Amino acid sequence: MGDSSASYIHLVQHLIEKCLIFHMSKEECMEALSKHANITPVITSTVWNELEKENKEFFEAYAVSQNKKDQMSEEETRKLIQKIISDSSKDSDD
Repeated sequence: MGDSSASYIHLVQHLIEKCLIFHMSKEECMEALSKHANITPVITSTVWNELEKENKEFFEAYAVSQNKKDQMSEEETRKLIQKIISDSSKDSDD
């Protein structure tokens, strides 16, 4: 049992690392692993928390990059809306 549970934890860790590569949040990772790998969210959360403890600096930097990603998305959205408004005002001038 010990070997199989250790290998299961390693599998979950590996899948979490893949989620990190795709810049997923903890919640997104928990949802994805539950849906696609049939791993209960509590397992994913527990392994994620342990990884955070062991790699504190990495996860602090990751959290900052996640926040920047969210800000960039809002900025991109704002620019897109401005462009749509600008384009529609040009169209109405014609």
